[in-house]
Amino acid sequence: MTSETQVQPISRLPVPDEATLPDDIQELFAKNRAKPGFVPNVYRAYSLRPQALRGFLALYDALMSEESGLTKAEREMIAVAVSAQNHCFYCLTSHGAVLRVRSGDPILGDTIMANYRAADISPRQRAMLDLAVKMTNTPDTVSDEDIAGLREHGFSDEDIFDIVQIAGFFNYSNRVANALELRPNREFHGMARG
Repeated sequence: MTSETQVQPISRLPVPDEATLPDDIQELFAKNRAKPGFVPNVYRAYSLRPQALRGFLALYDALMSEESGLTKAEREMIAVAVSAQNHCFYCLTSHGAVLRVRSGDPILGDTIMANYRAADISPRQRAMLDLAVKMTNTPDTVSDEDIAGLREHGFSDEDIFDIVQIAGFFNYSNRVANALELRPNREFHGMARG
């Protein structure tokens, strides 16, 4: 059974019939069926408001795919560390899978999910995740010293902005996913398990 035919609802709110969606959204879904082979359930849930889906994807792509001093794996590390703090089942499952793919390490994502402080990562990456987690749990305590500490680890101002933006984005998306009780696609569970 594929995730698109599963009986369990993917959201607390109804998911529109794909045939009723604007052409660009239908094309997006078709591209996803071609690669990676399924439509992520978050896209299907957000399609209730197509313009919200477009905005979500534009910001997601800008943060997670565009040029940055952060590797794509490091960006996924932030997504997973933040999602762990927020207990977001959807994002832990989906971004844990993407982290396994991007890092080539089937253990790293699971370790960051459980406790990023136990992960085999560099001091630079630890500082990056420390800020992302601090922004998640106590955002009002982020200080000049936190930013200076990132600079000491070699992060540029643009990199720091990326860390802050990615952490903020996943705090937003985790809250939406938790409120809607989004269910991850079954395909994510087996990705890059080697």
